[in-house]
Amino acid sequence: MDDLAIRSGGASVAFPVTLRDALVPIFRRRRLASLVFVGIFCGAILAAVLMPRTYESEMKILLNRDRADAVVTPDPNAPAPTAAVMSVSEEDINSEVELIKSRDLLSEVVRSCDLQQARSPRWRRMVDWMSRAGTSDDARLARAVRVLENSLSVEPLKKTDMIRVAYASRDPQLSARVLQSLAALYQEKHAAVHRPAGTFRFFDEETAKHRDELVAAETRLTDFDRAQGVIAADTQKQLVLQQLSQFQTDFQQDKSAERAAVARVQALRARAAATPERQTTQVRTLDNAQLLAELESSLLSLELKRSEMSMKYAPEYPPVRALDAEISDTRAAIAGARQAPVEEKTTDRAPAQDWIATELAKAEADRAQFEAHAAATARTIAHFQAAAQQLDVKSSVQADLARDVRASESDYLLYLRKREEARISDALDTRRIVNVSVAEAATVPALPTLHLAWLLVGGFFVASTLSLGAAYAADRMDPSFRTPDELQRYLATRVLAAIPNDEARKQP
Repeated sequence: MDDLAIRSGGASVAFPVTLRDALVPIFRRRRLASLVFVGIFCGAILAAVLMPRTYESEMKILLNRDRADAVVTPDPNAPAPTAAVMSVSEEDINSEVELIKSRDLLSEVVRSCDLQQARSPRWRRMVDWMSRAGTSDDARLARAVRVLENSLSVEPLKKTDMIRVAYASRDPQLSARVLQSLAALYQEKHAAVHRPAGTFRFFDEETAKHRDELVAAETRLTDFDRAQGVIAADTQKQLVLQQLSQFQTDFQQDKSAERAAVARVQALRARAAATPERQTTQVRTLDNAQLLAELESSLLSLELKRSEMSMKYAPEYPPVRALDAEISDTRAAIAGARQAPVEEKTTDRAPAQDWIATELAKAEADRAQFEAHAAATARTIAHFQAAAQQLDVKSSVQADLARDVRASESDYLLYLRKREEARISDALDTRRIVNVSVAEAATVPALPTLHLAWLLVGGFFVASTLSLGAAYAADRMDPSFRTPDELQRYLATRVLAAIPNDEARKQP
């Protein structure tokens, strides 16, 4: 009993509660306490005897990030997963828990273990009949899934990357089989959820398509090279431009040499015009011996003829006189010839004219040569310019075709690598090499979940607690005074005498 506060005339006296006061209600209500204890403990024994045995099997699933799936991205240099991405977070664990508890996965487990054909308890069948639940296959499957969901325990273990999964049933073999089926189906579902379906097929189709595009681009480039007669248009254009530059330099040199030759010709012609063609090389003054000889011979002949005529004719004879006049003229001519000697001059072509003529001929020849060479070089330059322009156009087209080939090759190699990564991922999925593993496999439990001794111990403690509580409650609700001490404590006065009530003693 609690401490009693006795109020009398405004004064209060507190009496401490002793062990006797605490045990008195139990002894006073011992019949009620015994009945409650025996009833509850017998009920516990009956429950332990009649309650069906349940066997719980458990397994533990470990989450990791050892396997990194291929990232579906067009980037050929996709970055590798970092340590932060590879670590397992709390969200990942909760996601896997919800994935294990998903209804479609539980439905597959029910079908795999044939749980929908299991016989339900009689009270469950009565409840289904009263609620008019259907008896079709879908209804039985739904009920089995609901029962499995209620019986299945899925909880993450604290401060670990593991998930504990437990299932209890009356059949130990069934408990282990359900968890084993759940583990297998869960790994398949994990692989299907965490990697897009049809990845390998997609990459295989894209690889084939880009391979055909690469072959078509290479064919277009080869046909263009064969039709245009080019191999490396850029290289050929560089060579043509180098030769064009060389020919342009030669053309400028020829033009410069031609202008120099023209200037030389003009200078030589001016020099030739200013230089005399011939010059006197020798001047000699000589008597005209031949003329004198001829005149003297003529004079001698005339004198001989006059001598002959003087013998025949008189000096006054006209022929004689004419002959004398002729003789006088001859003698005068001889005297004049002797007084006027003959001047002999020797002339020759000037050497400067010969040199000028020679140099002029050379300059004319050089001018013609340089002019002809410049004209030929100009035609060659025009040819190489046209070739360079054509090669420029061909180079642009060839560069576009080569760019298409490189782009197609890059796409083909990208999808080829992605297809291989997808193939590896499919192979890993087929062999169930995923980021979840069964750390502790489900085994057939040998002992039931609730042992009989523990049930009896629990029933004993519950019966003891409730029986004591019933005794104290019944004693507390009784308003009568049962002992002189209670009256003395309540009235704060001494009790002089007490008369026992035999009928009250007989009452419980």
